[in-house]
Amino acid sequence: MLKIENLHAEVEDKSILKGLNLEVKAGEVHAIMGPNGAGKSTMASVIAGKEEYEVTDGNIELNGEDISELSPDERAHKGVFLSFQYPVEIPGVTVTNFIKTAINESRKAQGLEEMPAKEMLQKIREKSELLEIDRKFLSRSLNEGFSGGEKKRNEIFQMAMLEPKLAILDETDSGLDIDALRIVANGVNKLKSKDNAVVVITHYQRLLDYIVPDYVHILHDGKIVKTGDASLALKLEEKGYDWIKEEVNS
Repeated sequence: MLKIENLHAEVEDKSILKGLNLEVKAGEVHAIMGPNGAGKSTMASVIAGKEEYEVTDGNIELNGEDISELSPDERAHKGVFLSFQYPVEIPGVTVTNFIKTAINESRKAQGLEEMPAKEMLQKIREKSELLEIDRKFLSRSLNEGFSGGEKKRNEIFQMAMLEPKLAILDETDSGLDIDALRIVANGVNKLKSKDNAVVVITHYQRLLDYIVPDYVHILHDGKIVKTGDASLALKLEEKGYDWIKEEVNS
C-alpha cells in the first residue's frame, strides 16, 4: 500500500525528516508516536503532498506507484486522505455540499460520471448513521462554529464518504473529550477493511485504547527509531520518551 524509503524533507531550509522508512500494507493500522518536534505532522504533510515542504531525498510509493511528484489533489484522487489538526472553516459551504463536490471531483479525475443524486443521498444517509451524525449537522457551514469534537467527527465523515485507500489521521484525538473520542474512534474502526490502511499520529495511549494498532512506530529526530506492537505504546505511557532518547544515544 504505502512504502516510504529514505525520506528526507525540509521546510524553510530546516531539515525535519532525516531518512524515514515506513511500509504499511493493506488492512493494517499503524500508529506513529514521538515527542514534539520529532517530525510526525511533517511526515503526514509530506505524504499528502503539502507544497510548503520540500523533499530532498527518498521516495513515496502508493500501491507501487511513485507519488513523490504529484500534487495534493492528485494524491487525494489516488486515495490519500489526510485529516488535519486544525480544520479550516468555510462559511457558506455546507458539510453536504462540500462532500458532494469532493466526491465528484475525485470521480471526474478517474474519468467517471458524477455520482447520481439518489445514490449520493443514500450514501450520505448510510455514513451519517454509521458515525452517529445528526442530519442537521450536515446542513451547517463547514467547521463554522464547530466544537473540537464536531470538527473531528466531520473529518471522519469525509473519510467515510471518500473511502480512501490510505487514511492519515494527524492527532485526531487532540482536544476531544472522552465521548467524542469514542465516537471518532468507533467511526475509524467501522471504516477499516482489508482493502485500506490507516496511519494514526498521536501523542497519547488513550486513542490506542479504542483504535488498536497492528504496529507502533516511534519517530525521533526525523526518523523511525523503534517499531513494535501495541504494547510499545503502553511502555511509552509508562516511561515517557526519555528512555527512547537514551536508547538512541547509547
